[in-house]
Amino acid sequence: MATTTAPRPAADAIGDYLVSARTLEEYLAMLALSPADLTGCRVLDCPGGASSFTAEACALGADAVAADPAYAMAPGDLAVRALDDARRSSDYVSAHADRYEWGLFGTPEAHFAARVAAVGRFAWDVRSHPGRYVPASLPELPFADEEFDVVLSSHLLFAYGDRLDGAFHRDALRELLRVCRPGGSVRLYPLLEYAGAALDGLPALVRELGGDGVDATLVPVSYRFLRGADTALVLRKR
Repeated sequence: MATTTAPRPAADAIGDYLVSARTLEEYLAMLALSPADLTGCRVLDCPGGASSFTAEACALGADAVAADPAYAMAPGDLAVRALDDARRSSDYVSAHADRYEWGLFGTPEAHFAARVAAVGRFAWDVRSHPGRYVPASLPELPFADEEFDVVLSSHLLFAYGDRLDGAFHRDALRELLRVCRPGGSVRLYPLLEYAGAALDGLPALVRELGGDGVDATLVPVSYRFLRGADTALVLRKR
């Protein structure tokens, strides 16, 4: 899978992968979910980063876990890294403010404050419930086949299309599908690279998954931040 644009100059690159922090409210909007879609379900967030989603979903009554290679770090070190990355993300967003819609956060400062709040909830939960946070990375996860009812993945696949190739995306999606039960769903957002570029390999990848017995649906979402990122990909095994 290739991007539709030439490689981005270093000055416009976001740098290393972010340990990002988002809330349950953002997940619901990004992935076309309601609280009822999670309650009583076994849920995987991969990669979970420093999001407060797992803590909040468990408070709703979900059996949620998160997977991320960053969880190999000590909790205190991870919280510091997440706060540093929240600042780096905020600086990037501020430098490219025209790429974003500001109805959700209002200002770059409010965006940063929301990220810091999510890190705080995450940092408390990872110390209180360490078993919810599994150090693991795509495309190989330490979970059983069909272990989860709902599998969520945001801001890795497609978002880092400037450095993750088509083979990685194919293998990662197949792994997320492996751990999802029939009748459940794998949901991904955004479908644009982090600077807003479309990925010309997405239709071919969806067709390939269709040949594996997977139904793929593009679902409009209410989340509005990166301009043009208004759709989630929902995958279900037949």
